[in-house]
Amino acid sequence: MFVGERMSQPVITVTPDTAVHDALAMFRKEHIRRAPVVKDGKLLGIVSESDLLNASPSPVTSLSVWEMNYLMSKVTVKNVMSKKVKTIDVNTPIEEAARIMADSKIGGMPVTRAGKLVGIITETDLFKIFLELMGARTKALRVTALIEEKPGQLAKVTKAIADAGGNFLAFGMFAGPDTSSRIITFKVAGLKKEDLTKVLTKVVKKFWDVRLS
Repeated sequence: MFVGERMSQPVITVTPDTAVHDALAMFRKEHIRRAPVVKDGKLLGIVSESDLLNASPSPVTSLSVWEMNYLMSKVTVKNVMSKKVKTIDVNTPIEEAARIMADSKIGGMPVTRAGKLVGIITETDLFKIFLELMGARTKALRVTALIEEKPGQLAKVTKAIADAGGNFLAFGMFAGPDTSSRIITFKVAGLKKEDLTKVLTKVVKKFWDVRLS
């Protein structure tokens, strides 16, 4: 799966000369939290909702409404945007986008194709992918277990469930408490809890959780 398949498009942009209060109004209307800043087709930066809110007067200010509106009309996106913006290509694997965002502590990146802005990938897009990967919207038997970190262990798990008539709906593998083990979390249809635990008892090291979810 690549960034281009899951990015938000068409991308909503603002210009550097957009007044902060106008940008905020647009953010609320479009239900977005960040937008690339573009002028004459060139990407100049990115601005977030928090950038815009931080530029707004405090609710306890002594300024009148007229004074606030006048001052805010003078503050534009170019005064508060981040100019050092990270971008990512449409053909980048989605997990690489997640790694960059997590390591850089950012909530979104403009997406480009041949240097041209074509979309934006955000933490919300990644959350939706995670929901799909873990089958969060499908009710089934959810299992979390510990297996040994060695060749063939995962195959034993999947074969045991398939032989018992179970059908995998989602599967994830994560780092274990040490290098000798891995944590697996998956959802299975077609098996009862007691039948599943019975066929996996000799395959997994430990069951952490088994529930209908």
